[in-house]
Amino acid sequence: MDYLEIVGGNKLSGSVNISGAKNAALPIIAATILSDKALTLKNLPNVVDIRTLLKLLTMLGGTVDHDKTIAKIDNSSITSTKAVYEIVSQMRASILVLGPLLARFGECEVSLPGGCAIGQRPIDLHLKALESMGAHIEIKGGYVRAEAKDGLKGAKIIFDKITVGGTENIVMAAALAHGTTSIINAAKEPEVVQLCEMIRDAGVKIEGIGTNELTIEGTCGKALEFKTIEIIPDRIEAGTYLCAGAITNSSITLQNVNHGHIRASIDKLESMGCSFDLKDNSITIYPTSNLKPVNLITIEYPGFPTDMQAQFMAVAVVSEGESLIEERLFENRFMHVSELNRLGADIWLKGSTAAIKGVEKLYGADVMATDLRASSALVLAALVAEGTTHVRRIYHLDRGYDDLEGKLSKLGANIVRKKEV
Repeated sequence: MDYLEIVGGNKLSGSVNISGAKNAALPIIAATILSDKALTLKNLPNVVDIRTLLKLLTMLGGTVDHDKTIAKIDNSSITSTKAVYEIVSQMRASILVLGPLLARFGECEVSLPGGCAIGQRPIDLHLKALESMGAHIEIKGGYVRAEAKDGLKGAKIIFDKITVGGTENIVMAAALAHGTTSIINAAKEPEVVQLCEMIRDAGVKIEGIGTNELTIEGTCGKALEFKTIEIIPDRIEAGTYLCAGAITNSSITLQNVNHGHIRASIDKLESMGCSFDLKDNSITIYPTSNLKPVNLITIEYPGFPTDMQAQFMAVAVVSEGESLIEERLFENRFMHVSELNRLGADIWLKGSTAAIKGVEKLYGADVMATDLRASSALVLAALVAEGTTHVRRIYHLDRGYDDLEGKLSKLGANIVRKKEV
């Protein structure tokens, strides 16, 4: 098993290219099931989750030619509509094939995704919405079995709470439905916006893109023909590298970035004393040697993203004063706290709130990654810890960060990937 060895204390400098967004690429890969024509996806991040979902397409009978950041996909030859446990258990986002498989083929079986390290993320909202569209659904043998022999019907869907995956699944299902579907309380994340734009550009009429109310006129079962799609930059990767600049008191430049998508992270870093130079497709962070504490609450986009909570906690650990972080979206997303404390942090938990008292120095230690974003927080803290830190279980990192150690090394970090003996 691989681990990262990081010797802290190096200043960073230079520029880093931000990869395509994993969370945009995954629903877009799932949406290719809605087409019976070949298409090309560009700017894919070279991460495990992408390879896993592409493998699922091939297991369904599709044809995939994948070379790092480009994938040519042809789903005209799909022969199976069963997404097996072997794949879905590796990645929760596999549930995104449910909507498009059901919409195009009138039936499917998709393994239940189960739990997640950061808490339960049930799919009941997905299933309830599909039932409103006329699907018959049963859960048996660990699989969701769905049928809509005469096709899905347009419906008014009101989500009780904002769900990114649920919005994406229903947008895809509605694209081929009979009639008009309205989604109330839809997610507004940039990844949802790109999915909607992809489907709109294939000829489906969608109104309200980027708002919390979407209206979609389905094609009555007619498969779509997609244009070549370039995945948007990864806003969480971008935010992580901004935090790397802040925590190491370094000036670095991010290339291929959309500032609008990371406004919440920029605003919080500005409140901590950092400054920025924003250009068309790049952003440079100018840090402060006296980081101020930060108070933040995770909330749905355009609020502060839960996927940046752990990284900001790492930065807050070395700030001057006491920070408060409230996690409102997931019930178990503070597992990195005990590992940061192993490095010398002073963090206390009470329910869904973490109190972080800034410390003058962190010290290298062996730490263990518990989920994707917690992993990056440990790497950030290790960059400034005195001595050597070993970050173990980095398969979590490999799910969502494209060559993290390579990019940080080019910026000047002393970081090496090694294998357990």
